[in-house]
Order: sequence, then structure tokens, then C-alpha cells
Amino acid sequence: MSKNELRYERLSAEIEQKMNEDIGNNTLPALSFDEDKVIRRNNERDKANILRTAFIRDIDKIMHCPYYNRYADKTQVFSFYKNDDITRRGLHVQLVSRIARTIGKALNLNLDLIEAIALGHDIGHTPFGHAGESFLDELLYSHTGRHFSHNIHSVRVLDKIFPYNISLQTLNGIAAHDGEMELCEYYPKPLESFEEFDKQIEACYIDKGNVRKLVPATLEGCVMRISDIIAYLGKDRQDAEKANIVNNRDFEDGTIGVYNSQIINNLITNIVENSYGKPYIKMDQEHFDALRKAKSDNYSLIYKQEKVGEAYNTIKPMMAEMYEKLLEDLIKGDKSSPIFTHHIDYVNQAHYTREIPYEETEPNQIVVDYIASMTDDYFVDLYAHLFPDSDKKIIYKGYF
Repeated sequence: MSKNELRYERLSAEIEQKMNEDIGNNTLPALSFDEDKVIRRNNERDKANILRTAFIRDIDKIMHCPYYNRYADKTQVFSFYKNDDITRRGLHVQLVSRIARTIGKALNLNLDLIEAIALGHDIGHTPFGHAGESFLDELLYSHTGRHFSHNIHSVRVLDKIFPYNISLQTLNGIAAHDGEMELCEYYPKPLESFEEFDKQIEACYIDKGNVRKLVPATLEGCVMRISDIIAYLGKDRQDAEKANIVNNRDFEDGTIGVYNSQIINNLITNIVENSYGKPYIKMDQEHFDALRKAKSDNYSLIYKQEKVGEAYNTIKPMMAEMYEKLLEDLIKGDKSSPIFTHHIDYVNQAHYTREIPYEETEPNQIVVDYIASMTDDYFVDLYAHLFPDSDKKIIYKGYF
């Protein structure tokens, strides 16, 4: 197919007819998660009612979390650009939600559960994208032998730092959303209790490889997981063009197309075509191979380009210095330090019932909580505040 012939796939006539008949006959597939089976740590709280159902409650809690605002200034891919046209993490989670709800509606799944997972899935992400995540993981591991993963930390934000009593189904979907591991078929694996979930989460702190073993417990979680990949494949290409890193013409065309709108449409269409009425989420082999190829092309043409990561060599030592300084202040009990005034006091402004006071959390974990919560700009400003004489500076690429 020539790139001048932009192909947008449609559902087969057979599937369209089946879906229309099911709508007309009220025989839509009954595969969505049953909200009567929702599990919370405290099932006596947050009981659903006709106005605020189980997962609407989760959505409200996530969107009113103090850290939700910070999505707006957290890097998706391009950290060192002052350009409002380049995607930040706040737009990414909305795009994931939109794509996942489109698929979910076609498959008659629970759209509120999908939205809750999508809006919360990156709330624990670090500043400076996956590079920042890697740096923070190294620091935590060197001090404690434990690992940092952004999806596991997203659970911590919504379950521990702010103990919101979020449902097990939403938290599992967030933990298991790993958008770096694509599959041709996604089969949900039921999860029955927080006891089992807590063991899975602890295993991820001990061995980061266990993150990839997490499986969504619901079809809604499976939909959100593949939607995470669909949302960034083409959008990152659009952003790379705006940053003058690459041109769309540089990408090899294929089954799913080369442009963002094609990629989204064609993957959504193929997933619905192959998943309608099934207890799993699937795309055919041709589309799956094309998705993997497109992702591989993104790595070689975008993510691994020197222009994209050249400033990370400065961020890494800055984060190491900041970590040690904040840890020292915390252990000394320096109440004038930002670790107290900007973090511990900030967290404690929200009144929740906790098993232990937040400030009694293991010190390295408190420091990690603080750094992970930061936006890119906040990190840069805090570093300048802590180390005013440092020669380490971030030079941003502007519009002109």
C-alpha cells in the first residue's frame, strides 16, 4: 500500500450485522465485569448507589487525587522541549481512556472500570519519562535492594500514599498495564482477594521481572493494556515530527498504516473484529506483527536517537544528588527541608485513616515517593533550590 493511499479498515459486514442484531435484540455479549462483585479493602465504605456506581467512585477519587494535576507537566517522551504542542502525560492518559472506551463500548464492557484504570495507570510515573523511572529504580535498589516500577508506584499512590479504598479491579488493571509488553491475545486471570494482590505487588518490589508477569483480572484491564500501546505508537511519531527528530515518511508502511489516525483506527477495528463476543481480547497475526514492527521502528527512529536523550546524562547525577540530600534531611529531621514542607506536610493535609503515620514510612520510600511525584519543572526548580551553586543545568529547546 502506498502512503498516498491512506487505508482505514472497517469491520466486516458479518460482525457489523451481528453487532446490530445484538443491539436490536438486546442480546449483547454479557462479558463485562459485574459491579456487584467489586472488592475493596473496606467493603463497608464507598458502597455503590444508583448515582455513583462502584467505578464512578474510583474515577472521582483518581481525578481528585492531588497528584492527578501533575500529569500536565510530566514527560511522555520528549522531556527537554518547551512546546505545548508536544504530548505530556496528561494527554496520554486521556487518549488511552478514549481508545479503550471505544473498544469497550463495542464489546459491551464496563466503561467506568476502563476509564478508572486508564486515568490512574500513570499517576505514579516519575518526571522525565522512562529514563527518570530507570534512574529512580537504580537509586532505590542501591539503598534498599528493592525496585521501582511506575505502574507499581501508581498503585502505591492510590492505595498507600492516599489510601482511597480504590477497588481491587481498578488497582489490578493499573498494576498490570505494562504497555511495553505487547501480546496477540490477552486472557484475563481472575483475582479473588487483596491478600493475593498484595503478594503480587511485593514480589515486584523484590524482582522487577515480576512486573511483566502481572495479568489483568478483567477484560476491561486487558483492553486498557493494549490501548496504552495503541495510544502512544502514532502519537509519539507526531511529536517526533514536531520536535524535528523524524518525518513520518521515514517509517515503513504496513498493515496498520504509518500515521496516527490509521494506527488507531486499524488496530481498534481489528481488535473488535477478533474479540466480539469472546472471553479474551485478540488481534489477528498480521496486525499483531505490524504493531510489533511499528513499535520496533519507534525505538530505532525515535526513542534511541541521541537528540531525544542527550540531556538525560545531566538528569541522572542531578537525581542522585537530590536523593542523597533529601534522605539526609529526612533522617536528620530537618523540618525546614522540602522533604517535610513540600512533601510530608502536603501528604498529611489530606485526612485519611492510616495504619501508621505517613512520616513513619521507611525513609528511602518517602524520598522515592517525593521524587516520583514531581513534575519535570518542579524537579529542575527543586534542584536549583537545593544546589544553587551547581553547574548542572537543563537547556530546553524552545519554539524558535
